[in-house]
Amino acid sequence: MLFTAALYAIASAACFIAYALDKSAARQGRRRTPERTLLILGLAGGWPGGFAAQQLLRHKSSKTSFLVKFWFTVALNLAALVALQAGWISLGGLFVGPQG
Repeated sequence: MLFTAALYAIASAACFIAYALDKSAARQGRRRTPERTLLILGLAGGWPGGFAAQQLLRHKSSKTSFLVKFWFTVALNLAALVALQAGWISLGGLFVGPQG
């Protein structure tokens, strides 16, 4: 469980930074981070950081089409987490967790 928490913390930090960089690029008229990238980072476990960025930075927090996709990826991520924790699916030895 500690391993999972560490992965979520790292992914969340990366996702928050990606949102912050995109917000900065938007303000300065530079090339933006594709929404797909932000969604994939969230799906990979960074959604808490993405949600925090939406609230704290007020970025991507009012675009309905993005929010629908965002919450869908959150649901997918949580479903996968539950399935992994319950042993319903396996990563096939990709990650070696605690034994026993």
